[in-house]
Amino acid sequence: MASATLTRTFYNLSSLGSSKPQVQRSLDSRRTVGTGGRKSEVRCEAVGVAAANRKPLVTTVKNGNDSLEICRVLNGMWQTSGGWGRIDRDGAVDAMLKYADAGLSTFDMADHYGPAEDLYGIFINRVRRERPPEFLENVKGLTKWVPPPVKMTSSYVRKNIDISRKRMDVASLDMLQFHWWDYSNNGYLDALKHLTDLKDEGKIKTVALTNFDTERLQIILENGIPIVSNQVQHSLVDMRPQQKMAELCQLTGVKLITYGTVMGGLLSEKFLDTNLSIPFAGPPLNTPSLQKYKRMVDAWGGWSLFQALLKTLNKVALKHGVTIPTVAVKFVLDQPSVAGSMVGVRLGLSEHIKDCSAVFSLKLDEEDVSSIREVISKGKDLMRVIGDCGDEYRRA
Repeated sequence: MASATLTRTFYNLSSLGSSKPQVQRSLDSRRTVGTGGRKSEVRCEAVGVAAANRKPLVTTVKNGNDSLEICRVLNGMWQTSGGWGRIDRDGAVDAMLKYADAGLSTFDMADHYGPAEDLYGIFINRVRRERPPEFLENVKGLTKWVPPPVKMTSSYVRKNIDISRKRMDVASLDMLQFHWWDYSNNGYLDALKHLTDLKDEGKIKTVALTNFDTERLQIILENGIPIVSNQVQHSLVDMRPQQKMAELCQLTGVKLITYGTVMGGLLSEKFLDTNLSIPFAGPPLNTPSLQKYKRMVDAWGGWSLFQALLKTLNKVALKHGVTIPTVAVKFVLDQPSVAGSMVGVRLGLSEHIKDCSAVFSLKLDEEDVSSIREVISKGKDLMRVIGDCGDEYRRA
C-alpha cells in the first residue's frame, strides 16, 4: 500500500498512457476530472450472465440493515497505479466491460490507485449507455480511503468521500473500505463514525475496513459501527487471517475480502521449476506486486519450499483441468469467513477471465486439500514473524 499523503493525484485521462500525474492540488483546492468516455458505435442488447447462472458467482456481505452483493472473484485495480505497464484509457475501459460481461462485475480500487476511480467513472457511464438497467444493478465499485492520521472532522471526511463519488461518477459509493496507519491515534473511530453518518445520508451503501487487525476490528464493532468486511492479505503462503481474524468474523458475521491471493502472479505456472537465485535464469520480478510477494515467500520459507507448493498446486490443477492460480483462489475462497478474493487486472495488457471463471466450477476434494495443507504447514507461522493482519504496514 502506498504511503499516506495530504494530497490526492488527478490524472488527465486523455493522455493516460504516460501514467504520470498532470495536476496535483491540495485538499482545499482539488478538482475532479471529467468522466466522459468515448461513445460506442454498437449497442449491445444481450450481454452478461443470466440471472440463474449468477448464484455461484456472488455472495452478500452485510451487517444489520446494510448489505451488498459482490462477485466472489473481484477485479483488483492496484495495477492501474503505475509499475505494471502503460495503461491506455479506452483499452482499459473496454477490458472492464469485457470482465463485467463475463460476470466478473465487481471492481476494487482506492483513492491512491492512480486513475482507478476515474476509469471506473468512465466505465460505469458506458454501462449506463450500452447495457440494460438490470446489468447495471450487478456492477459494483468498491473503493478505499487511506487518509493521513490527521484530525478526522466531519467536513474533512465528507470532502474526501465526495471526491471519490465525483471521480467514480456515482451518487452513492457501493462500499468504502477504510484504512488507518497509526493505531496509537484513535482518530480512526471518529472517521468511521463520520463515514457511518454519510452512509445514513445515502452517500455510502456499506462501510468496510482494509488491513485492520483483530483487536481493532473488535473495538470498532463494540463502538456500534456496522462494518461488513475487512480486506486483508490472504494466500496459501499467508494464512494469518485464518487465525484470530476468522474466529472474530465467524462470531460477528463480518466477512473477509482477500488480496494477494495469487501473490502478484507468483502462484502460477510461470514460476514453476524456476530458480531465482541464478541471475536472469527465471522470469523477472518486474512489477511492484511480484516484488512485494517475493518478500512474503522469503519470510514464509524460501524459494525451495515455494517450489514444492507450486508442484503440488500444479498436480491438483492438472487433475481438474484448470490452472495453478485457479486452484490458489479456490482454496482461499473455501476458507471460513472469506466472501471474496481479489485477482489483479492489468487492463488492456493481459486477461484472466478464463482462469477466474473456472474458480466457480472447481471443487477441491479431500485429497487436494490435504496435499496442499501438508505443504503449507511446512512454512513459518507468519503470525509470529509479521504479526496479525495488516501489521506488515505498521512495523517500524
